[in-house]
Amino acid sequence: AVWLKPRPLASCPSSFLLLPLLPSKSAPKPLPSDVWSNILEFAFASYGPKTSFAKADAARLRLGLLLVSKDIHAVALPLFYAHTYVSSLSVLERLTARLHAADQQWDSIRRIPYSAPGRWIQTLDMTALRCDSPEDALRLDIALHQISSLVPLMANLVMSPQITLSRRALSSFAEREGASNLRSLSGLQLWTSGQATEDAFVDLLRACTRLEELEIFGSGVDSAELLVAQDDAFAPPPHFRPLHLPFLRRLAAFSMPTSPVLRALLLSPLPALRHLTLTPYDERSVPVSLIPRFITTHGAQLTSLYLYTVKQWPTALFHSPTTLLETCPSLRHLSLELPLPILALTTASEHRLEILSVARPSPEFLDILEGLLPKLPRLRFVRARDVKWLRGGMSARAQQAGVQGEMLVWKRKLGRRGIQLLDAEWK
Repeated sequence: AVWLKPRPLASCPSSFLLLPLLPSKSAPKPLPSDVWSNILEFAFASYGPKTSFAKADAARLRLGLLLVSKDIHAVALPLFYAHTYVSSLSVLERLTARLHAADQQWDSIRRIPYSAPGRWIQTLDMTALRCDSPEDALRLDIALHQISSLVPLMANLVMSPQITLSRRALSSFAEREGASNLRSLSGLQLWTSGQATEDAFVDLLRACTRLEELEIFGSGVDSAELLVAQDDAFAPPPHFRPLHLPFLRRLAAFSMPTSPVLRALLLSPLPALRHLTLTPYDERSVPVSLIPRFITTHGAQLTSLYLYTVKQWPTALFHSPTTLLETCPSLRHLSLELPLPILALTTASEHRLEILSVARPSPEFLDILEGLLPKLPRLRFVRARDVKWLRGGMSARAQQAGVQGEMLVWKRKLGRRGIQLLDAEWK
């Protein structure tokens, strides 16, 4: 209580009780830890490598979140390690040393069998890694061999397509505890080979039974043996066991006409596969190509088929199958590569296709498309994948010249049927 004494020097001073006019403020309730976890997870995602922040600024901001307070530090530390971005080989070596030291201090008395911070890592992103010498390749191989057993709960592994992993590194990820926890595997470079024997990457896929997304890169047609027909090119390897990938829904194989892993996927059931991305290779130009057979085997349930050739010098373009609409009756989105195929649709009365993407519009393919439109009642968008509309302010002559003029012809003819023509930016 507070008493006011306006005349303290009087012979009989009086005092008045001071009453508060406003209610007393109650102490603020602390936010639950799961709310803080959601807030900090959004903050860490905002400072990721794909944002507009510079790498140094993003790293400084991520570290700054750990220094706000002790309570926030306890919540933020697992999120800090959840999505780990490795920018260089030295960073990977320091991370491996940190995880190894923490694992050595872990004992079996603890309630959780896996050591921290290794068990917190959900995504390991190494797209920025480069190996410029054999010494760097050896350092990378040693680091990956050591770190593979220290991240048992890792769900996403992202590699750089510029790096080819060794057999030991692939075997380490396949034989580690928790290999079945891997959900996404992308950016792996594999050598294109027509051999029928299995390799270490096929063994890795056998261990990843819960895999949902797979992205691999081949070396293209860089060997003379790929241009010669082989009797056993499509035969299964001896003692072959099909892969068990019941959850694989996205598959991308770039610049890979054939390989042991592509043959294993071809001969295995993929019941959940819905999105497929391939580089087209026809059997006439590349006799050992598995691409046409792969589309025929797994195309019945596909909803998205993307044919794309990686742009590198010199770029070799091969023909795509002409029966894509027949072998893939459930397609919603079809993206075609040059040279555009002469699509045919004879077995079905109607097709479910809604979006058709072409690399560049041509008058020859427009005639083919107009002949197919009666059997494509759901088609609403046609996209020129490698072309953009000219910006405003260009002259009318410039807008009608070359590929821009062809796009205007497509836009006018397709617009009569209620089909919208979009450019590379979906505009």
